[in-house]
Amino acid sequence: MKTQDTTDSKLFIGIDVHKRSWKIHTATDLFDGSDLTIPPNAYALQKYVDIPIAPNNDI
Repeated sequence: MKTQDTTDSKLFIGIDVHKRSWKIHTATDLFDGSDLTIPPNAYALQKYVDIPIAPNNDI
């Protein structure tokens, strides 16, 4: 029997903005996520957010 995940998880992204760096925290409604510090640059944030996440993987 084949099973299928039918839940819809929500992704939350928190951004702590400072002059020299941005701290990013990601989480879902099911799991606490990860922290990341990036340069204060919108392209660096876009590069991180655009990373494809495989099904059934944590953030």
